[in-house]
Parts: sequence; structure tokens; C-alpha cells
Amino acid sequence: MPMDHDRLCDRLVEQTRLLAAHLDGADLTLPVPTCPGWTLRNLVRHLWGGHRWAEETVRTRASEPLPAGILRDVEDASADPSPAGAGDGAAAGAWLVEGAERLAATLRAAGPGARVWTPVPGARSGFYARRFAHESAVHRADAARALGIGFTLERASAIDAVDEWMELESLPMMLDVQPRKRELRGPGRVLAFEADGTAPAERPRWVVDLTGDALACGRGTGPAAVTVTGPPAELLLVLMRRRPAEGAGVAVEGDRALLDFWLERVAWS
Repeated sequence: MPMDHDRLCDRLVEQTRLLAAHLDGADLTLPVPTCPGWTLRNLVRHLWGGHRWAEETVRTRASEPLPAGILRDVEDASADPSPAGAGDGAAAGAWLVEGAERLAATLRAAGPGARVWTPVPGARSGFYARRFAHESAVHRADAARALGIGFTLERASAIDAVDEWMELESLPMMLDVQPRKRELRGPGRVLAFEADGTAPAERPRWVVDLTGDALACGRGTGPAAVTVTGPPAELLLVLMRRRPAEGAGVAVEGDRALLDFWLERVAWS
């Protein structure tokens, strides 16, 4: 089961505040290695745009997608009046937090079950609380990497983020959104991701089964051609292509070539 709606709203604001703290005094022209072509300024504008887009979608109970230009217009440095454009890290962080708080307030007022357009099946406002709580955490990891500082994430949040990733990857529409993923299907192609750090009975395990017509991803047991083991937060970063699949507490056992083949085709922004 996903995390509670109010808790996800809390996490959305919490992760954005932590990101804002990273930006205080930072040079916003620094490149972000995990988002090729972006600087910290681009990252801030992207996340702020995502929060604003989702807030308007939920507040207006949109029945179709709003214009997505605000999400994608992160490269244009011209005529940017925002604190990010001015290069003030502290002001950019405060601007980002204000947008996150506005989104969280709108989501709390709507509750998780309000009918609203979503980019995946479901059409409920709860999608946006979960998506942007985890989106904000991953982009905080991006900023931390750019600034050379550490990244940690509460275990429950990381586990829910991995659950969400697996659920979204299992949607049949993903094969149409990214046709290259059709190349992944084949006999014997099963990957497993197992969290460590607790008693064996409490270790969540996720299976990516590529042997059928669809990509089946989620909690599961059974044999796998390759198994990746590590703390939930580190597994999330592997899945999101934010860190290598080995090292720093993460281990790979089995068919590494299959893992690499799969990771090349599942990149998220």
C-alpha cells in the first residue's frame, strides 16, 4: 500500500526544504552530473515548474493535461526573472519551498480521491502527492551530488518510492511511451532488487520480469538472473540511474550484462 496521503504531502515539503538548504550559498551555475546538460539553476526551475503544474492541475480539477511548457523550459536562460535566474541560491530555495508548500496545501484540501487528470490510469489527486514527494527527493539527490554532499532518505519513503517506480514501469503504456523497452523482453530475463539492513523477513524484494509480453514489476519472490542488494535509498538511486549499480553498500550477483542492458533502457528524467 502507498504511504498515507498526508504523510506524502509532508514528505514533499520536507524534501523540498532540504533541497533548499543545499542551495543556500550555492553557485547555481554548477553542472548537475546526474542530469546531463543541466545546472543547479535548471534543476530548480524544473522542480518548481513541476510543483506549479501539479498544483494547478489539482486545484482546477483539470480533466485534460495542462500545457507542459513550464515543465520542459529549463534550458532557456533568457529573460528569467526568478531567483534561480538571478543566481541567488537562498532566494531560489525559498521560492522552491513556497511552491512546494502551495502544492501540498492544495493536495491536502483535495484529499487523495479527487477526480483530476493524471498522466497514468487512475485519475485521482493522490497520484500527485506520491509522484512529487518522490520526485522532490530524487532531485535533492541530484543537487547533493552536484554539490558533493551526502544524501540519505528515510527508509519508509525510499521503499514507497521504489514501489511507485515498479508500479509505473509495469503500466502497458510505458512500452508506447518508450518503444525501446520492447527490446527488453526475452526468456530468462528476470531481475531482483532486495533491500538489506533489517531482519530477513522484513526485507522488501522487488522483481522485474521481462519474460512475457508486458513488463511485470513489483514485490515478488522466486529466482532471478541477477539480484541487486542494498539499502532502499540506494536501490532507488540505481533504478533512477543516479548512481552505479555497485559500490557504497550495493552489491550485484548474477548476470551483470542483463542488468546493464536493462538499465540502459529505463532512464527517467
